Amino acid sequence: MHLSRAQIHELDSRKRANIINSITGIKPANLIGTRSDQGISNLAIFSSLVHLGSNPALLGFILRPVGEVPRHTYENIKKSSYYTINQVPTDVIEKAHYTSAKLDQKVSEFSACHLTEETIDEFPAPFVKESQLKIGMKFEKEMPIPLNNTILVIGSVEQVSIDQNAVADNGYIDLESIQTAGISGLNTYYSVSKLESYPYARPTELPDFGT
Repeated sequence: MHLSRAQIHELDSRKRANIINSITGIKPANLIGTRSDQGISNLAIFSSLVHLGSNPALLGFILRPVGEVPRHTYENIKKSSYYTINQVPTDVIEKAHYTSAKLDQKVSEFSACHLTEETIDEFPAPFVKESQLKIGMKFEKEMPIPLNNTILVIGSVEQVSIDQNAVADNGYIDLESIQTAGISGLNTYYSVSKLESYPYARPTELPDFGT
């Protein structure tokens, strides 16, 4: 299959969305937890989390256009400034997937999708107990993307909770050992398997790849 820009534009909208959402490959599956000013916990699945820097530790994620469709995650973050990012383990992918349903703001996805709300160190936003990698975040900035009216939400890492056995001495996290799930497109899930680990790449230490 080869598609030009014009052919992509002419595709059925659902097929076009599925193709473009899939061409980036497997993306991280994360549940973002927030709490409304009425004290109602909210949970939503996202696959757009990106690393923005380590010092200071910053993460970003993309929010779809804010307008006619309620964006409870965005509204709660703007009001409270705090949220959590919880990696989705493979044994709860179905429950995690259905947090994308457009529930009434008075209904918590924790309850509706049978996921367990957890508080760690009195952090203001709820964590997902089933997750084995949990990150407490503080909102720092939003950057509008005019081309499609989406928003890049930037937050600073306030705390991280992870099984010590999954963290190597050099700091690398074994994602396979904590059963991390990935997403392709909008609704297809994958498990993560470690293939290999290589040293830092230096020009003077390139392997002999052969000819």
